[in-house]
Amino acid sequence: MRIRLGYVASPIIIEESYSKTMTYKKYQELGRKQGNERISKIINDNIESLKKVILYNKQNEISYYRLSHHIIPFSTFDKVHFSYKKKYKEDLKKVGELFKKNNVRIEMHTDPFCVINSISDHIVSESIDMLKYHNYLYSSFEYDGDIIMHIGSAFPTKEEAINRFIKNFKLIPKSIQEKIILENDDTTYTVEDILSVCKILHIRMVLDYHHFLCMKENHIENYLKDILNTWETNPTIHFSSPKSKREFKAHHMYIDYKQFIKFIDILKGYGRDVDIMLECKGKDEALFRLIKQLKFYTNYKFINETTFEI
Repeated sequence: MRIRLGYVASPIIIEESYSKTMTYKKYQELGRKQGNERISKIINDNIESLKKVILYNKQNEISYYRLSHHIIPFSTFDKVHFSYKKKYKEDLKKVGELFKKNNVRIEMHTDPFCVINSISDHIVSESIDMLKYHNYLYSSFEYDGDIIMHIGSAFPTKEEAINRFIKNFKLIPKSIQEKIILENDDTTYTVEDILSVCKILHIRMVLDYHHFLCMKENHIENYLKDILNTWETNPTIHFSSPKSKREFKAHHMYIDYKQFIKFIDILKGYGRDVDIMLECKGKDEALFRLIKQLKFYTNYKFINETTFEI
């Protein structure tokens, strides 16, 4: 059984973020011409910074990575008239070539305001546009990845909201539906809820173990087999540790290695290779800290810097 570890967004060790942007107020102050010139510079800088991150990941044998989609400012903001889809396709293709060359599994996570089960048709339409933007990035990379999202709204009741999600999901283009992975959250939608929807829509589910603990559900063993069976390829799992007992839902800077080892012991019984995304404030530093702890406290056999067998 092989476990591969990954981290989220820009690594702490690299100073330049590839998610630089500017405010709409600043864009208005500059005017359309200068504003678009500024956007163009930001996008070019973001793409170059992303290339550095890919190189950093390669040097550290990180082959599972969550990409921030905030590469292109105002990508779905209709008040800013900036054409980017053709202009940056070749530059993004070069990014995709780096991912492909390094055989990296990539994913993106939608923002909280991507709510396809909203009661507002306008918000539903905007949310689908956001998903299309994610798909544009993958298409431009010429390299596919996953799109992770939550169900979203629970208005006026959870049951009605789930039914809206199932109905509106069918409005999403098929090529995007195939990339979507549904995740349980820490306030409303339980593992059981998400599993039910995934089975109806025949899509994959990602278990967020921290969210599961926040919801104080039954034993995770009651669900793991069904969650893993939504995948034909390697399942992905999200793992983080609570900041404190008082701020349990907040993410800690690092991973509680004892909690992580206990979770791996649970996974052992299912014999599936799994990719685990670490959602920590410490990002890459948290990843390497955990690896050092695992090498010291366990007999896991490390295949490379971020992958081990048990």
